[in-house]
Amino acid sequence: MREDKDNPNPVDPEALQAPEEPIRRVVRDGVEYTILGTAHVSRTSAETVRNLIDEEDFDAVAIELCASRHAALTDPQAWQKLDLFRVIREGKAGMMMASLALGAYQRRIAEQFGIEPGAEMKAAIDASAERDLQLQLVDREIGITMRRASRRLSLWRRWVLTTGIALSLFSREEITEEDIERLKQGDMLTETFREFAETSPALFETLITERDAYMAARIRQENRDKPAGSRVLVVIGAGHMEGLVAALEQGQEDPGETSERLNVMPPPSRLLKAIPWIIAVLVLTGFGIGFYRSPELGWALVVTWVVINGTLSALGALLARAHPLTVLSALVAAPLTSLNPTIGAGMVTALVECWLRKPQIADFENLREDVARLKGWWGNNVARVFLVFFLSNMGSVAGTWIAGFRMFAQLT
Repeated sequence: MREDKDNPNPVDPEALQAPEEPIRRVVRDGVEYTILGTAHVSRTSAETVRNLIDEEDFDAVAIELCASRHAALTDPQAWQKLDLFRVIREGKAGMMMASLALGAYQRRIAEQFGIEPGAEMKAAIDASAERDLQLQLVDREIGITMRRASRRLSLWRRWVLTTGIALSLFSREEITEEDIERLKQGDMLTETFREFAETSPALFETLITERDAYMAARIRQENRDKPAGSRVLVVIGAGHMEGLVAALEQGQEDPGETSERLNVMPPPSRLLKAIPWIIAVLVLTGFGIGFYRSPELGWALVVTWVVINGTLSALGALLARAHPLTVLSALVAAPLTSLNPTIGAGMVTALVECWLRKPQIADFENLREDVARLKGWWGNNVARVFLVFFLSNMGSVAGTWIAGFRMFAQLT
């Protein structure tokens, strides 16, 4: 048993040895698929993958990765190529925080048990390259998965998910044997958001069911032109095996149509899209009513809005240990951006922080290791930009509601 004085639930190293990985063989369109369900934290999964490729005659290897996750796994300089200004301007900072949550969780497992999550995928990549086999990336892009999930959630659940992701970044809770058992049956992406998926059918469907159908379609797409009798090894998390097998055996829709359909962003809820505009109209209407009654009341309402909204956003930036000018930008920008639904206070403060404290090469090189430690979020200039983005945004959102209720009280 592994001893850990700080962990009341130590994990037996033998618990990390998965039982024999499940294998299913499916023939579809003349191609035989050997589907291997792996445990992403098992010490034996990588060996099983390599042994299968060495011992059997495959024409291709398909793995449960998208292009961005493949790059993160195989390219040590992937983060160095990140255009931080572009990420912020295009509104992708939230998606990047989700990726960092996934990476931080993986790093915690690696540090606690000496296991690198995704080792079986890396083994499949290396072994297929050694044997000159076609490598097929069949999972959906993580960004698309998260955006589709977000679009299907209510405003409240979206808030809970966003906050939960951020809080998980700072979690110091040790990985337990129960966590390990879940990881043997699921995958890293699902486990990272497990608590939210368990209470949200829409989120579960996006993370699990849709991806099963998408991967089955992509596998068929990749191999539709292969001659009859071709053999493909499919390496996926054990939790996806049954869904993938069912989709491969029973799916009747054209695989191209399926993958295209599951890559499309569902339209945003009209109500959710309208809420920021409704708030802006109500606040501006409140200003108008106040000035109509008296200039003193009108200016009192303006002061309430500016002070509460700006102060709370600035406080968020201050908690992120932002540059003093970034804190000032939050104070000035938040009252204005809260009346403009097309831009958030976090976008402004993140851009200012990124400009004032330009990340160095070392910040990108050490990002994965730094985000696994609490103090690393404030010591790494890249991580701190995302921290500034999140906390100043949260402060502005809280300020909008608090100031709004305060203004209502002043008008009644």
